[in-house]
Amino acid sequence: MQLYNTLSAEERAELIDQAGKQRLTLSFYAYAKIEDPKKFRDDLFLAWNALDALGRIYVAHEGINAQMNVPAENFEAFRATLEVYDFMQGIRLNVAVEHDDHAFLKLTIKVRHKIVADGLNDETFDVTNKGIHLKAKEFNEILEDPNTIVVDFRNHYESEVGHFKGAITPDVETFRESLPIINEQLQDHKEDKNLVMYCTGGIRCEKASAYFKHQGFKNVFQLEGGIINYAKQIEEEGLESKFIGKNFVFDNRLGERITEDIVSQCHQCGKPCDNHTNCANDGCHLLFIQCDDCKAAMENCCSTECHETIHLPWEEQLKLRKGKQVGNKVFRKGKSESLKFKHSGELTDVALATIPKTKDIRQKIKVKKVLLGKAEHYYVKAQVGLFTIENQELNIGDKILISGPTTGNQELVLEKMFVNGTEATQAKIADKVTFTLPFRVRLSDKLYKILD
Repeated sequence: MQLYNTLSAEERAELIDQAGKQRLTLSFYAYAKIEDPKKFRDDLFLAWNALDALGRIYVAHEGINAQMNVPAENFEAFRATLEVYDFMQGIRLNVAVEHDDHAFLKLTIKVRHKIVADGLNDETFDVTNKGIHLKAKEFNEILEDPNTIVVDFRNHYESEVGHFKGAITPDVETFRESLPIINEQLQDHKEDKNLVMYCTGGIRCEKASAYFKHQGFKNVFQLEGGIINYAKQIEEEGLESKFIGKNFVFDNRLGERITEDIVSQCHQCGKPCDNHTNCANDGCHLLFIQCDDCKAAMENCCSTECHETIHLPWEEQLKLRKGKQVGNKVFRKGKSESLKFKHSGELTDVALATIPKTKDIRQKIKVKKVLLGKAEHYYVKAQVGLFTIENQELNIGDKILISGPTTGNQELVLEKMFVNGTEATQAKIADKVTFTLPFRVRLSDKLYKILD
């Protein structure tokens, strides 16, 4: 039986691009009593691998927590693999607001002690004794009640880019830190206040709602399906969004926009911005907010020190990070004194800026660009992108645009390139072109020339 991935992330991405079929990004969770998590994990891997379902999944004796990417044509078959289990019959699948075919590039199912680490060792705590679920309309209504206290049970890097107006946003790095902080802060309101909570997809505040009921709070509520489901409902029902900004997500997108408001700043220059960057220094990988100008100037790095490090010989970089435990992580979610405009804790409910209308941007680009080719590979260590030229010619000095669902729209002037392995000033159709880039490119990205 195949119970592991046989393809690398890059090979998988190439197959996805070749297939050219839509994939859906989704998440779900369920608290339940699972007797044999290892067998449960193996059975799921076999069923989902056959459907080309990819994602990051945790299973434990207390249930399942999954973020996934599934071919649209296999969606119902995927749902059927869940319905086999009694505790997942009729389960809500939170389908993302924005989709990215490369959101996940491997199927990873891990057995954990808990699906949400809570730091609790209380055997009398019943995680299934949860609070009252509220749909978007009900959630909006209860927020208007002066006796309501709303709490964000996400972490500082999540709430900073988007949150509900008036919410308590704990300055924490993990969910387990939130529980005792909020419990102590609200001790005097167990009887007289509505304790309303939310998170990304519902899994954290579901456990939190059960915890606060266990602590004696009488009126405990949670946003059903979290921010992801809320965003869908307000759009479908034409409701006002009480959430402002962007919803942080734990896949390659790092966020999906809920409103046009920007409520955070570039951590380096202070310009209104809500785009996260993973520091390019493999010895750092700090997650931080970075605008396009700083991204280009700092080459995706969080500090001058990291910027200098990425230009050292690879052997020197390895020596500098010897013994560090961040090199193999997707990103590190701490803080840094180098980031002068990092804010957490009490956050603003006032927009610092709004994003340009997407429709106008696309129309503008459509008039001014011509397709040259597509991305073939990105060499992470060297920070070099490889492209195949499929149309027209590419010349040194050309202003180019690299565009994709995750990369966005990145413009730059081509100053140096290698054509078929040799430095050159011009590339023609069928040529393989490589050049240095201050950002990562993906196989779904297209290369365009911007016309005057």
